[in-house]
Amino acid sequence: VPVRGEPVPLTFAQQVRKDDADCIVGTYGRGDTPVYTHGVGCKLWDAEGKEYLDFTAGIAVNCLGHSDPAWVAAIAEQAGKLAHVSNLYHTEPGATLARRLVDSSFADKVFYANSGTEANEAAIKFARKYQLMKAQAAGAATHATGTVSFSNSFHGRTLGSLSMTWKEAYRTPFEPLMPGHGFATYGDLESARAAIVKGKTAVVFVEPVQGEGGIYPADAKFLTGLRKICDDAGALLVFDEVQCGLGRTGLLWAYQTVGVEPDMMTVAKPLANGLPIGAVLCKDHVAAAMRPGDHGSTFAGGPLVCHAALAVMDRVQGPGFLEGVTERGEQLRTSLREGLAGCARVKEVRGIGLLVGVQLDVMAGPVVAACRDAGLLVITAGKGDVVRLVPPLVLTAEEAEQGVAILVKAIRALPAPAAAAPKKPSTRPQHALEPLSPQHALNKHSTTPQHALKPSTRPQHVLDRVWKSGL
Repeated sequence: VPVRGEPVPLTFAQQVRKDDADCIVGTYGRGDTPVYTHGVGCKLWDAEGKEYLDFTAGIAVNCLGHSDPAWVAAIAEQAGKLAHVSNLYHTEPGATLARRLVDSSFADKVFYANSGTEANEAAIKFARKYQLMKAQAAGAATHATGTVSFSNSFHGRTLGSLSMTWKEAYRTPFEPLMPGHGFATYGDLESARAAIVKGKTAVVFVEPVQGEGGIYPADAKFLTGLRKICDDAGALLVFDEVQCGLGRTGLLWAYQTVGVEPDMMTVAKPLANGLPIGAVLCKDHVAAAMRPGDHGSTFAGGPLVCHAALAVMDRVQGPGFLEGVTERGEQLRTSLREGLAGCARVKEVRGIGLLVGVQLDVMAGPVVAACRDAGLLVITAGKGDVVRLVPPLVLTAEEAEQGVAILVKAIRALPAPAAAAPKKPSTRPQHALEPLSPQHALNKHSTTPQHALKPSTRPQHVLDRVWKSGL
């Protein structure tokens, strides 16, 4: 019992939050959120012992959930042998993992990084070096260096990747960013054709399924057409599968859902189930441009993280695993559509595999908080008006229904939309009533022609398409 006048001792969770506030740079705004201490499978527990169903998976990272026994054993085994020697020397786990990645994809070579944004930075460098070597072979005095990405894209927070990320709030405080970048409208081939310029555009980045941007799967027509536009312009095509790759869509790689192959693919989040790893998977014609010393990393591709990644690959490529992802994804979307039918706040349920979004007509923050209070962890996407569900890929049918029940209750508890007030006749001149151009969000340093950002005409039904490939 504290003595009168003495400060009351802090609880464990209070002390953690105090140390965080006092000593960690405040870039995350965690506030008074719970302090989590341990987890098993799709469940987490906080310092007070409260149980949570985890539909965030560390933002699509913990594909095997928490404390997977085979993954834990692999880490312990490798930690007892060799954790790090740098990239000056050979080690077996990195070479074996590279062989597995090459054999399971379009790629011929692998470059290791430590995160998704690092992988995207490497892909930018690879593309510029490729274009330089191509120009030199042709005797050209200049070479293409520009980049193109798409509306609602997210490619990372380091300067090159940040330049390609759509949200202005992420970019503006750090301008000027990488020059020569332009945006096109996701899903719109005419917009892409206007933005991708022969002799200027070195590389085009696109997410086969946008996660942070709002859960938008691209269709085969768009990605097939984009492949041709890049080929015609001499630009390389990169698929950013940092969030949507490695089983999240129900196939091993998201590009396999549409049958279009890129020149490079970046992967990261789920590859080692929570240990930091990223990778660029590329074709031989890209890899051939790189020489010793052109790029590197002290930590990337170390034996500990690669051995953990091999345990992940073993599980994800095991019998029935991907079929289970497809089944759980279909279950989530079907149950959400049924449970939210007629809800005035819900505009759409969309997604593919276990990457699911519930589009609201209001900000989703109150829903996220209500779900957390009820024992379910979800996050937002898009402008903050999408509830994003990215549970571990080992989610069970019972856990899916439990999560849906909590989420449906939280969404249905939102206040009903207010009745629209009668419109008063405007006294403003007609020219002042013209709609705002969608180009207002284009960053100042973009070189994209304004007409390249016209709104997409894609029909909405393609956003939750089930392809013949088994999804």
